[in-house]
Amino acid sequence: MIEEMLQDNIRTAYQHLTDALELKPRWGQRQMIAEVANALGDPEAETPIAVVEAGTGTGKTIAYLVATLPIARARGKRVVVASATVALQEQLLLRDLPDLMRHSGLEFQAALAKGRGRYVCLLKLDHQLSGSDSEPLIPLYPDEFATPDYQEISPILEDMLAALTAGRWDGDFDNWPGGLEAATKRVVSTDQNQCTGRRCPHVGQCAFFKAREGLEEADIVITNHDLVLSDLRLGGGVILPDPEDSLYIFDEGHQLPAKCLNHFALRFHAGSTLQGLRDSDRWICQSASEWERAGLDGRLSPLISSLLEDLLQRTEEVTQLLWDQFPEGVLERAEHRFEYGRIPETLADYSAALVEQWRQLHREASRLEAGLENRRDSPPDAAPQDADADLVNVQGLVARAEQQVALWGAFSDAPREGQTGDGWARWIRHRGSLLSLECQASPILPGELLREALWERVAGAVITSATLTALGTFDRFQERSGVPDSARWKKVTSPFDPSRAIFCVPAMKSDPGQVDAHTDELIQCIPNLIQHDLGVLLLFTSRRQMESILEGIKAVIPHEALVQDYMSKSRLLEQHRGNIDAGMPSAIFGLASFFEGIDLPGAYCRHVVIAKLPFAVPDDPIAASHSELLQAQGRDPFMEISVPDAAQKLVQASGRLQRTEEDEGRITLLDRRLLTRRYGRTILETLPAFTFELEGSG
Repeated sequence: MIEEMLQDNIRTAYQHLTDALELKPRWGQRQMIAEVANALGDPEAETPIAVVEAGTGTGKTIAYLVATLPIARARGKRVVVASATVALQEQLLLRDLPDLMRHSGLEFQAALAKGRGRYVCLLKLDHQLSGSDSEPLIPLYPDEFATPDYQEISPILEDMLAALTAGRWDGDFDNWPGGLEAATKRVVSTDQNQCTGRRCPHVGQCAFFKAREGLEEADIVITNHDLVLSDLRLGGGVILPDPEDSLYIFDEGHQLPAKCLNHFALRFHAGSTLQGLRDSDRWICQSASEWERAGLDGRLSPLISSLLEDLLQRTEEVTQLLWDQFPEGVLERAEHRFEYGRIPETLADYSAALVEQWRQLHREASRLEAGLENRRDSPPDAAPQDADADLVNVQGLVARAEQQVALWGAFSDAPREGQTGDGWARWIRHRGSLLSLECQASPILPGELLREALWERVAGAVITSATLTALGTFDRFQERSGVPDSARWKKVTSPFDPSRAIFCVPAMKSDPGQVDAHTDELIQCIPNLIQHDLGVLLLFTSRRQMESILEGIKAVIPHEALVQDYMSKSRLLEQHRGNIDAGMPSAIFGLASFFEGIDLPGAYCRHVVIAKLPFAVPDDPIAASHSELLQAQGRDPFMEISVPDAAQKLVQASGRLQRTEEDEGRITLLDRRLLTRRYGRTILETLPAFTFELEGSG
């Protein structure tokens, strides 16, 4: 049980904060504080983890901060708050934490932690601006992304250098006036694989390391899920504090399992790998004589070059073998998933051979890296002209080898014909050409990864979100996240009155399974549904259906249509709010990512229209592999995966309407299956207590 003194400290901090900010203490917020405090503050707790679903308006940020900070101080631990977006991080750092320090009586230091990719790399910037005479830096993924034209970006890069020199810019891409294109950032940013760290000649002025200076002294580190997972993949404690010395808070924690899969998935891209092998071989051949003069083992360069040539040939062969897995004549985008993760014998043999070749290259490239590091410390007259570029290039080669050993290992160890799946999904895809071919492998469920890397190591953790349950239970989230049963699980309801929202299922003639008929009916009914509303959010699960409906209604709707991906999200929301403020109707058309994270309080959103129940795309390779695995176990994947996930997404979408206690309006679901199908009734019964208008059974 938590010590009485800690309880008093938490209670006092909360009282001071609510009094100073004139906040009305909320019952749900008090519940959350108690749950977090009991999980983290009880020295006898078997599992110091709290999983709290806190409905919109609970005030979960205040709750987890007020409860966690006194406990962290008492236990000698640091707090790592991981949010889903940069906007939430900045809100914490610039608003929530200053308010807490100013009014709660709690004293602490806070710092923001971002990944290397969000800062300019001075070494790469220097190389980009120094021209062709400089040793080229080999990109880790040369053709997977659009490469900007140097003539176009050169003025921007020069402006960067000038701004850095004059102290007008701190090297953080997020702080560059007007923003930067992703392709521009990629050519002058780095990652863990290619950063030379403290050995870099620019380390004294490095934006990334300057930003890191405050982390060691910080009591609270603000970061995002991706950086936490990147740190864990490196072993933990490399970028962020050690998990064993940290109390983690995962805000929007429902996103953590999916992000984990992204980080631990394995990937082979034919074009990038082949180009990387050619570039590496050319660089090594050009540099060999210089290295030998500098005292490097003369046998190493030819050996690595030979390995690269062999790998180049073997990679070309396996690329053709993978291409042959697709049906003949398929020249457009295509995807092929290996059922139950089973790999044909020939491909498995190729994969095993590639593992050995890449492993050998990794061994020799690591030897080269060690030699180049020693050479950098040589006297100036013995050191080559561009030792730094050499080190970056060889680190990239070592990283590529590590990745490929893991990927082809996953393919060589795959189940054979007749065997049940091993918990991994394996698939290939292409975008119309041989060089665009990708080969991927991913765990189906990230729970075991998170359990080993995080939950079994952390000093304590809080996972919170407005949507952690599905169909009224935490079962689905627990399966995906791997959080132990012994954690504390709590659902805290929103203080908002759901009855102020009317949830309507109008009578529909068509079923969404009849795609064309359903689309035609939506074209007819949507204009009538939204004609009297100023602020409307329309949500779709299919881009094709959304665009078809837009084309069909654009001439008759009284709203200006603002469409996701037609402009940036921030600009779209800004324009929408501007329209409403001017008294003009405005409608946002969005896809799956707009089901959450869109905050349009008051008049900005009075009507949410949902085209159909948000079932996941059935051809997602990881989801399909999970379904296979459940079927092999005699279980029903539709009821265990599809229905709970759809129910959760429907709650998320419906939650876009009420963002404050005063908000009211309508939620319209244009899908009669909610009333006519058994699974629909199951979903309906777990929705908040809206005011229901259900006509769709007719």
